[in-house]
Amino acid sequence: MTKRIELNPKWPWAEKFDFNLGIRVGNTVYISGSVAWDPDGNIVGGDDMLAQSRQAFANIREILAEAGATMDDVVKINAFLTDMARYAGYSAARAEAFPNNMPASTAVASPVLIQPGLLVEIEAIAEIGSG
Repeated sequence: MTKRIELNPKWPWAEKFDFNLGIRVGNTVYISGSVAWDPDGNIVGGDDMLAQSRQAFANIREILAEAGATMDDVVKINAFLTDMARYAGYSAARAEAFPNNMPASTAVASPVLIQPGLLVEIEAIAEIGSG
């Protein structure tokens, strides 16, 4: 049986929620929706889609590292944006986050996220060694 490994960086805000930030099963890593929170749960980037997207990808990068993976191993992302008119900012951050291997990608408009002021939430699936 393949072992399930829970991935939870020691971010103070994460201890308040009852879910795993990521799960590794075999060589596959599933990352829960990541938003623009710093380790203390403060929104990074204010009203700037590019800055918030960069922070969300930085959080994904940190969770992947716990699993022994990198952004090059990401094969699929799903993004939820509160304003599709700001898609260009998200797209620019995505291009920065994946300079070598662009994953399959979906973007969906979402009227609200978990906290007012958040503009983007991104989930990811990675296959370790695929990059």
